[in-house]
Amino acid sequence: MKHIVFLTGAGMSAESGISTFRDNGGLWEQYDVMEVASIDGWHKNPSLVQEFYNERRKQLEKTEPNEGHKLIAELEKEFKVTVITQNVDDLHERAKSSHIIHLHGELTKACNENKTEVIDIGYRSIEAGEKAKDGSKLRPFIVWFGEDVPLMEKAANLTANADIVVIIGTSMQVYPAAGLVNYAKKNIPLFLIDPNGTDKCLPGVKLIKEKASIGIKILKERLFAL
Repeated sequence: MKHIVFLTGAGMSAESGISTFRDNGGLWEQYDVMEVASIDGWHKNPSLVQEFYNERRKQLEKTEPNEGHKLIAELEKEFKVTVITQNVDDLHERAKSSHIIHLHGELTKACNENKTEVIDIGYRSIEAGEKAKDGSKLRPFIVWFGEDVPLMEKAANLTANADIVVIIGTSMQVYPAAGLVNYAKKNIPLFLIDPNGTDKCLPGVKLIKEKASIGIKILKERLFAL
């Protein structure tokens, strides 16, 4: 059974109504990213950061996986599938994908200050002054700018052993995640699903210039023709 690794980003969830940071009207136009998505921002104004992620959880609770999420999960019937996502939502899980790596953390979890204690909180808010068991502030279980990405090595190893790599909904601009594709073996099928993409961005990439849900339908046809 061939192993497909999907590298997914914000565009994967955009069809579900999750706001992206970079697109026109996205969150970066509403917020200074370093105030709400950096470790320095957390130390400077934790209440603002908590409010930001509490709102993201409220939005996520009302959001459903889109057809693209579901089609990736369905591919597990024919392939070994690993999803390596930069997204912090739980839409891949709710679409029934079974092997998911969240590089940037998970919105439905919280942790203590040093991330040694992680708990599931679902879609509820973290209250002002709420403490973890060790007495430190309870914070979102998110990998912020200025923090290490602890699952990068695992993700790199999985990508290096993939038979097929598919990039969906990510600008490949946020490092270190953007460098994952460089671990893929030479000459394996490499697909990019992006309505605004170009096949000039990656050597040998097969471009499917569609949004995720349509692009994965086209991808399925091409996969079975390999």
